[in-house]
Amino acid sequence: MNVLSLVQAAGPLLWVLLALSLYTVYLIVLRLLELSRLGQDSSALIERTRATTAESGPAAALAEIDYSGLQTPTANVLRAGLARADRGIDAAQAAMNGAILQEDARLYAGISALGTVAQIAPLIGLLGTVIGMVRSFIVFSQTTSPTPAQLATGISEALVNTAGGLIVAIVAYVARNALRARADRIAAGAERVREELPAWLSVPIVMAQGHAAPVRSVQSQASQIAPLEFTFEGNAKP
Repeated sequence: MNVLSLVQAAGPLLWVLLALSLYTVYLIVLRLLELSRLGQDSSALIERTRATTAESGPAAALAEIDYSGLQTPTANVLRAGLARADRGIDAAQAAMNGAILQEDARLYAGISALGTVAQIAPLIGLLGTVIGMVRSFIVFSQTTSPTPAQLATGISEALVNTAGGLIVAIVAYVARNALRARADRIAAGAERVREELPAWLSVPIVMAQGHAAPVRSVQSQASQIAPLEFTFEGNAKP
């Protein structure tokens, strides 16, 4: 029995499993391409942004990120925080929190669908198995001594659907875990810059205070006051 014969003997549920397998492959390829784009190395950009923030302020650092053209989660979180830096650290932190939520939606899109496929594919295969066994029992009920050829249809449908459901589920489950691990690594980079940016924004303030005009001490001020001279004129002798 060749593959075409097995497909024909497996019944209509195998076509559902084939559609799920094509959808799984489509999601895997799509998410791999998207995560490869979002996972570009941003370490050099982070260091340049840190240095620019310390030397020239948040506005120059924001221009540096815009000039780079990166649209990674790390770059977008930095961009959101620096854009609100002029309103204070709390405003920058709130903007970065919102950016993190948006980037998480981009990173994990489609991964939950792979988890759903991994859950329902074995159930569809099990349903095909039950249908195939029911057909075999119908043959037993209608024929006193069924031949192997008469039983082969139901048994083939049961086994092929079971195998197809397990194959689709295994591929979807492994791909889901691998893609989620990669998305977690990218999200960790965005979380790191969210925690570090408030410290970067505080550096120029500290430097400005460090270069403030020194206040003279009381002793130095007192030393610059000219001493008062008192002269006493004695009584003249008559």
